[in-house]
Amino acid sequence: MRAVWYESCGPAAEVLQFGERPLPEPAAGEVRVRLHASGVNPADIYRRAGTSYANEWPLIIPHSDGAGVVDAVGAEVDAALLGRRVWLYNAQRGRPFGTAAEYTCVPVACIADLPPGIADEVGACLGIPAMTAHRCLFADGPLQGLRVLVSGGGGAVGNYAVQLARWGGAAWVGATASGGWKSADAAEAGAEMVFDYRAPDCARRILAATGGVDRIVEVDVAGNAALWSEVVALNGSVIGYASRSGPSPAIPVSGTLMRKNVNLRGVVLNSAPAQARRQAMDDITRWLRQAPRLHRIAARFPLAETVAAHEAVESGTKRGTVVVVPGP
Repeated sequence: MRAVWYESCGPAAEVLQFGERPLPEPAAGEVRVRLHASGVNPADIYRRAGTSYANEWPLIIPHSDGAGVVDAVGAEVDAALLGRRVWLYNAQRGRPFGTAAEYTCVPVACIADLPPGIADEVGACLGIPAMTAHRCLFADGPLQGLRVLVSGGGGAVGNYAVQLARWGGAAWVGATASGGWKSADAAEAGAEMVFDYRAPDCARRILAATGGVDRIVEVDVAGNAALWSEVVALNGSVIGYASRSGPSPAIPVSGTLMRKNVNLRGVVLNSAPAQARRQAMDDITRWLRQAPRLHRIAARFPLAETVAAHEAVESGTKRGTVVVVPGP
């Protein structure tokens, strides 16, 4: 099969290789998927660059997310899955060979049906962004009747969080963004109000609209600590999936967490409980079938141009998810 791989960490143009690799065979409990699309996420970039992870295997085919058709099954897997259109996640988590290839093998628990009418390229966008959004929203229970604020509502995770919060029955859904298309995308996703987090009166405006936010999905725990600590409601939750402004922020423990009985939770998808990840896949698939949806494909690249795909993510200007198409 054709694939892209690297054997050492570094800049995409220096370490990514394109060529032929052996066709993988599914082990017991696994399926093999002929890939039609592969999602490129920032986490994949960090792993390849070596900024967050050491090289875990001698040879790595990158990317965790993808979509395609099941074309082989391992022992103990129902043969009825053959020919099934699926979306998948965690391909290159805990194993070396991800979705930057024509085929990949994953545990059967890592696939879900891709409903009719949902394009493969959309399916490849769901894994890390949509499942992270789901975990942030629902880790502390149902959303019915709650006020939800999504930090960075124009980003890939934030945009799905806004949509899933509305689908999940939140009483009010708002977002923060920096203006321009990011604010426009947050509003199009369903945010009732979009606030400029840089405005001096941002906290006052959020409190005026909500009286306090029950659940905050946070893209920058460190950089936005002053804002979330002011607007979170009594007994509320702040769920962070990134901390762009620093890994070791000063947290207002006595002034906010204790006084308001606030739960501060961190989320990394691949180490979340298996049951929670399965629930996320099931809920996202139901949402795909039921609700109006907004999916942003930032750019499409053929497999041979995966270097350019990685550089597009690293540019920091993408609007949505970058997709690699493994076909000819």
